Amino acid sequence: MARRSAPSQPSRGSSLLRLAAVAVGVAMGAGLIGVLWPIRDRATEPLQRITPADLAKPPSRSITLLVIGLDSERPGDPLNKAAPRGAANADVLLLVRVNPQGPLQVLSLPPNLAVQLPGQKRPQSLGSLYRIGGVALTADAARNLVGLDSGQPARFLVLGRSNLRSLVDGLGSIAANPSLALRYNDKSQRFSINIQGGLQRLKGNQVEQLVRYRDPDRPEESRQENQQLVMRSLLRELALPEQLAQLANLLKSLNNQGVVTNLSQPETLSLLAAGLDQAESVQFTSLPLAPATEPTPTTAGLREISSSAPEPLWPAPATSTAQQ
Repeated sequence: MARRSAPSQPSRGSSLLRLAAVAVGVAMGAGLIGVLWPIRDRATEPLQRITPADLAKPPSRSITLLVIGLDSERPGDPLNKAAPRGAANADVLLLVRVNPQGPLQVLSLPPNLAVQLPGQKRPQSLGSLYRIGGVALTADAARNLVGLDSGQPARFLVLGRSNLRSLVDGLGSIAANPSLALRYNDKSQRFSINIQGGLQRLKGNQVEQLVRYRDPDRPEESRQENQQLVMRSLLRELALPEQLAQLANLLKSLNNQGVVTNLSQPETLSLLAAGLDQAESVQFTSLPLAPATEPTPTTAGLREISSSAPEPLWPAPATSTAQQ
């Protein structure tokens, strides 16, 4: 029986040629796929860092903005969230001056500052003017108090407590560093404050607690300090590239939640472009108050400006450009 011959084995050189051909084919195929479905190597791409200048062109003049924080959940709510219940009052009052080539300037106005309206026999608190005459009356009082030019403040922004919480939660949280633990409980308002001391990240409800806290020994001063702490933290957070990228959408969300303002979206972005560019050099000013006096039926809880207060109460714009 004839023996079947074994198949011949390929030579080493022939195997190498076949492997080379396969490699060339794979490489050509991969190149063709890359042409049809190009895939970008993100690891080699430079990261685009958004800056405040990318938001909009900053204003050409200094702009003064009146910020009113209400004691209601939203502007337009029929009742506030304070005790006793009633129409909304201004719980936070700030004059914010945005300078195109200088630092952001912020003046805190105490809501319990005594003001005398024409034709009224008794003084009233500055914060109560919003309940009486809305933004217009509050702006008039602020202008006369500080000595602003006619027509100032040119812009206004009215926020409720829920709007502040939504702003912070829209950013995720903000960093804050209270020097002490803050504790308070008010059963009449169903409101509690419980914040640890030290550096931490705060959510919206915690930030509300921080801005509303008053030290019993120095109620007005401590509250203004906490408001400044929150404002600095908000500015730092908003200036981060990842937050700047979503800022336009965040503003639209806030507008849909009842925020009241005469600022358009482009104007808001323009002010933020200038303000956030100077986020680390904000100049805060507080009105010096006279010591509290014994309360009377007409002056209970009201404070007056100290007789040693400087003139003017608020420094002039930080730039040489005229105020708009």
